[in-house]
Amino acid sequence: MAKKNDIPTVKNEEQYEALRDKGVSKEKAARIANTPDAGKKGGQAPPYEEWTVDELQDQAQKVGIDGRSKMKKAELIEALRSN
Repeated sequence: MAKKNDIPTVKNEEQYEALRDKGVSKEKAARIANTPDAGKKGGQAPPYEEWTVDELQDQAQKVGIDGRSKMKKAELIEALRSN
């Protein structure tokens, strides 16, 4: 039986709640809210098509996409956009 102290915490609770309010699953909301740059304003990155495969793989690792090392660039882009 899990104890209360064994429950993982969310690093950015405000972002987690905002994502949950938008209908994002608990798992995905927690994964996003627990990234190192959680809550930082974005929108400055170039489109994924301009990223290198290595950059896409690094981003896929940050958001927890399995099988990323065997994916081609187009597959990585699709996985990142649908995750």
